[in-house]
Amino acid sequence: MEAPELWHLQVTTTQSNPSGENMQPFTTENVQEALTALGIATEIHIFTESTATASEAAAAIGTELGSIVKSLCFVIAETPVVILTAGDQRVDDRKLGSLYEVSRKKVKIADSETTVQETGYLPGGVPPIGHRKSIPVLIDSTLQRYETVYAAAGTANSIFPIALETLIAATNGKVVDIAKDSGHDA
Repeated sequence: MEAPELWHLQVTTTQSNPSGENMQPFTTENVQEALTALGIATEIHIFTESTATASEAAAAIGTELGSIVKSLCFVIAETPVVILTAGDQRVDDRKLGSLYEVSRKKVKIADSETTVQETGYLPGGVPPIGHRKSIPVLIDSTLQRYETVYAAAGTANSIFPIALETLIAATNGKVVDIAKDSGHDA
């Protein structure tokens, strides 16, 4: 079945490699360019310690784990999709498959190479905006618990705060129920 019409990013970066080979990961500067292009005034915070995991990020900035935005690249039936989920949640591959009308076997988290190819960023630093390609974005509805959330800014030690409503608008993301329900196993 055809994937639902979804939610393309409004700003992509200008760096690309037409051959698709040896693509270098983007940096925090690319994220700042995307934020500026979107008219979002926020400060990117760079830490000496890693913020690559949600728990590391929450500890570094002193916030609740759930307010951390995990930006994950998935491939659903050969379609790359960026999932923005709360730091205290896990993505339910059954729910993702259902959105695309495919079985959970067609839902895979992207490997590092695919993540860089599609988003421009290495896992652990993928921001919600400024991707290499225009990619559909799905936003975990559990993030709606927070007015302000914290997202990766292009590297494994950078974060920026953003109002959730601004994040939704900037990514043109669709807010959906994609978190695992309590009691569900892998």
